[in-house]
Amino acid sequence: MVREIVSIGVGQGGIQLGSVVWNQYLAEHQIDNAGMLKDPNSKKGKDEEPYETFFAESQTGQLVPRNLFVDLEASVCDEVKKGPTHKLFHQDFIINGKEDAANNFARGHYTTGKEIMDSVSDRLKKSVEDCDNLQGFIMTHSVGGGTGSGLGMLILERLAVDYRKKSKIGFEIYPSPNISTCIVEPYNGLLSTHWLLDHTDVSLILEIGRAHV
Repeated sequence: MVREIVSIGVGQGGIQLGSVVWNQYLAEHQIDNAGMLKDPNSKKGKDEEPYETFFAESQTGQLVPRNLFVDLEASVCDEVKKGPTHKLFHQDFIINGKEDAANNFARGHYTTGKEIMDSVSDRLKKSVEDCDNLQGFIMTHSVGGGTGSGLGMLILERLAVDYRKKSKIGFEIYPSPNISTCIVEPYNGLLSTHWLLDHTDVSLILEIGRAHV
């Protein structure tokens, strides 16, 4: 039996990293940007379709990612909605707020981020209900920014409560000592680490490397 995984991209870094990962899935499973198999004749029996771990099949045969993108401002979400894969992702599962977290963990966790948690929880519930045998969740996010850290930890808290027995794997982009876009990045990362220790089973750390001129 196929075991499904729901992916979640939070904040600018998380959505951009998630988009790259989905492009890789498309290449590996020979799926085009509209969610259709490039060679329908290669489709195997129902129990042998490897893409079902990450994709749900609609009534029209389109493969839709089991994915949720969340940001507190619209620009990165709009890039996905208008980009090359705009037909791939379900628009209802790309959620954005009206005001960003301003690189502040507290805004993403306690104020601005909390305002959209009802929508996030609703979409997560629908994604889980579409699964027959959910294995767990994969989250991509940056812990240096306010949204990826603050809202990301809020979502992980909710997953820990609602889906306690399911696996949670995180791909975290950590602040780099060489490149920094904001002076408070280390603080956001430190605050996030406490939640990651409690609410993720595996955290894979990604660091922004040194720029080469």
